[in-house]
Amino acid sequence: MQKPKFNITYTNLPDGFYIPYQPEPAPKAKTVLLNYNLAENLGVDENWLGSKPALDFFSGHAFSKDSPPIAMAYAGHQFGGFSPRLGDGRAALIGEFLDGDGARRDIHLKGCGRTSFSRGGDGKAALRAVLKEYIFSESLAALGIPTTRSLAALTTGETVMRQKLHPGAILVRTAKSHIRVGTFQYARLMQDETALKALADYTIERLYSDIGNTSPYVQLLATVIDKQAKLIAKWMSFGFIHGVMNTDNMAISGETIDFGPCAFMEKFRADQVFSSVDHHGRYAWNKQPEMAYWNLMRFAECLLPLLHTDEDKAVEIAKTELAKFSTAFTQNFNGLMLAKIGLVADNNGAEEILRDMMSLLSNTQTDYTQFFRRLTDSVTTGDDSTFLALFTDAAQTNAWLKTYTKQSANPKIMAAINPIYIPRFAQTEDALEAAENGDLSGATQLLEALKKPFTKQEAYAELAKPIQQEGIPPQTYCET
Repeated sequence: MQKPKFNITYTNLPDGFYIPYQPEPAPKAKTVLLNYNLAENLGVDENWLGSKPALDFFSGHAFSKDSPPIAMAYAGHQFGGFSPRLGDGRAALIGEFLDGDGARRDIHLKGCGRTSFSRGGDGKAALRAVLKEYIFSESLAALGIPTTRSLAALTTGETVMRQKLHPGAILVRTAKSHIRVGTFQYARLMQDETALKALADYTIERLYSDIGNTSPYVQLLATVIDKQAKLIAKWMSFGFIHGVMNTDNMAISGETIDFGPCAFMEKFRADQVFSSVDHHGRYAWNKQPEMAYWNLMRFAECLLPLLHTDEDKAVEIAKTELAKFSTAFTQNFNGLMLAKIGLVADNNGAEEILRDMMSLLSNTQTDYTQFFRRLTDSVTTGDDSTFLALFTDAAQTNAWLKTYTKQSANPKIMAAINPIYIPRFAQTEDALEAAENGDLSGATQLLEALKKPFTKQEAYAELAKPIQQEGIPPQTYCET
């Protein structure tokens, strides 16, 4: 049983980027979920992960002398409004370690108590919020979407108040890093170019060591833009809506981070929103590229002093790099959507078929995931009946199918990109509610199905079906 060798290189940055912090020890910590698959991938000893020393480490009772915990500082635009001081209000970085491939990873706790960055909350987390992030992050990972991951979830023996009392919990999260656009915004507010440069240099060394010595900060900007274009394209191709794309929720690593009011779209609506407070649709499904670009503009503004000594030239460099986002996103998104219908851009008329398909989805508000998976089955078997059963009026569908079936769609490509299982809203809510009442079977069953989202599993057939329930709102809430 070997504990990972922890340290924290983030503390090599100048004062101001973090504060020392001691998480509040959980009075009655108990393990709820352990992610042994992730542990194996990261080279973490599974015996240690399931041990009492690990539980003590994750619950605030014991920390390595080589890595005293810290709360990280950052700023951020939240729904367009700027907050100069956010930071880890209920979280702590408790260590970094090298995974099996030699890449550095963070171990981060969420729900471990108040810090000096706390903004009115109690610093704790509810079990349902912890399990939701666990479920969604594992779903995204299995779909091939870059994301932070959940190594463990534990209850604390406390209760926390949200809309009602909930069991308290802590999420043990791993990430390539927790550096955000908001971290750079915080650095820029320091009005200290040395500190800004230190953060940029650390980020390059930590995440993008292949960046060369020629214009490294321009390369950093270009790399982050490209990473985000690819990430948002993947989100949208699977119908994922993050729900709260604030600048403090955009990771420089290109990973999905901070799962609050997120969901997978079921009935297709391009302007679908999954946040109870997003009254103007700022973070709707179809607004995500625009919001990513807006966040990247804020990142570019932070880097201006490093891009060129002449401010006007720095602005032009930033504009040149930012202009590449739209092309990168469009190419990636269109490529993914064509793959979902088994075509490539070289197919004659493929782009027109794709446009008509999006129109069909919009007009019929068909279940997004079911549309593509049943189309996959249709191409595989040559039987359209199950696909057509999705539609009450099949006239437009038949017209689209007539054109589509003239193409040579590749069912193997489709089967590898169109999931059968996603964490559907009603199923996830039922699992979370049951878990808070002591029954984890729904959550564990959902997690098992989501491990192999593209593979038909008879044991989880019910989880593939949409559930139409009256009274369930099409929003989710930020409960972390």
